[in-house]
Amino acid sequence: MHTWKVFSFNAMSKKIYNKPPLSFVAQLAQLQGRNLQVKDATKAIQYLQSISYYRLSAYFLPYQQTKDTFNAGVNFNQIVQTYMFDKDLRLLVFDCIERLEITIRTQFIYTMALHYKDAHWQDNKAIFKQPFYNRVGNLVDPYNDLQNIISKAKSNRKPEVFIKHYIDTYQSPSNPPSWMCLELLTMGELSHIYRGLRNNEDKKRIASFFDVHHKVFTSWLHTLTYVRNLCAHHSRLWNRDLAIEPNRLLKPKGNWVNIRYQNNKRMFYFLCVLKYMLDRANPTNTLANKVDDLFNKYPSVPIKYIGIPSDGKGNLLNWKNEPLWQQ
Repeated sequence: MHTWKVFSFNAMSKKIYNKPPLSFVAQLAQLQGRNLQVKDATKAIQYLQSISYYRLSAYFLPYQQTKDTFNAGVNFNQIVQTYMFDKDLRLLVFDCIERLEITIRTQFIYTMALHYKDAHWQDNKAIFKQPFYNRVGNLVDPYNDLQNIISKAKSNRKPEVFIKHYIDTYQSPSNPPSWMCLELLTMGELSHIYRGLRNNEDKKRIASFFDVHHKVFTSWLHTLTYVRNLCAHHSRLWNRDLAIEPNRLLKPKGNWVNIRYQNNKRMFYFLCVLKYMLDRANPTNTLANKVDDLFNKYPSVPIKYIGIPSDGKGNLLNWKNEPLWQQ
């Protein structure tokens, strides 16, 4: 009875969604009615037709001190510029993650293969955690999960060329070597298999290439996967709290940022994670210049919303002065 009362109250407190669909002309009129300045209505409608009102609306909030009313002087072009900034940020981040994913896979494969002196270490069940149920009751079985991926790749009607070559050429072992098998894994699957290693010493050997504790590395892999998926689905990075936060790096072994930049809910901290890892994977990387160029390309976009702190007087701190970001 008590449960029914709570449900009944919640149901009664919710509203009925009754907003009607609007034509593109009506959408623009609504924005103008909310104090958004529009210099070129034809061009604005073209943007609404190609991007959609709803997607653009995610960029409205920082420009509205009062809900559904744009601050004085805000124009449609500023919204589009913010959207384009986010798009370019996403492309930059996605490129960095791709580079890191390849290095992580390489270190994973060869660290394990050389330590165990076994090209087929992925087939050694003892290397992985025993199956267990996680907090939400789902079975986690890293060894069998990996074996299932390999099995599906082998039985695929059109297998990868390198998988087909192995099957056609070698009688045993049944599975290809680890440097072929792990090429089949997505970033998320790599993260899952890393977490599934039984021995922390294995994790430490892999993480040591990036100069981080294995628990931090586990967290960073999880966040890399999450942000990669955001990029792949064209989701917003600007003005977003990360649902999967990367652990803070409390004991860096190289150049890092000071504590004022440690807001790990926001994208700038994640950019710092990318830079720290890239400095190990590719010491001559030019990420600092690319980030600086991106910020300069969009001077009207308030970059503080990606997590760059201020001095308390409204002035952004100069992130380029941080040791991590100095070339």
